[in-house]
Amino acid sequence: MTVKIDEKNLKPGLLGLVVALVEIIQETLERQALRRMEGGRLNESEIERLGNALMELDEALEHIKKENGIEEIVGAIRNDLDRVADEAVGKIINPEKWKEETGKVDKAGMI
Repeated sequence: MTVKIDEKNLKPGLLGLVVALVEIIQETLERQALRRMEGGRLNESEIERLGNALMELDEALEHIKKENGIEEIVGAIRNDLDRVADEAVGKIINPEKWKEETGKVDKAGMI
């Protein structure tokens, strides 16, 4: 089997994937920072440094997206990743539905 790679779309696609993943990590860091702030585990200096670092990361990501014309690619990748994550969580929450969709049931009625 031969894999055909469109070299024109390789760089934007790969860069879009990397930026999308960094955005997801950034959002996770922001939520964790809020929890730490609300829990009183950060002093004022740490809060300011963390806020500045997150803002700089956001600005850098926006610059990379605009400079490389990958805003739409990143958005599409984020949407696809969200859909995959939603499906995975749905299967974990409702394994019976997953069984019905896949038709994979062993002799004990398990997947």
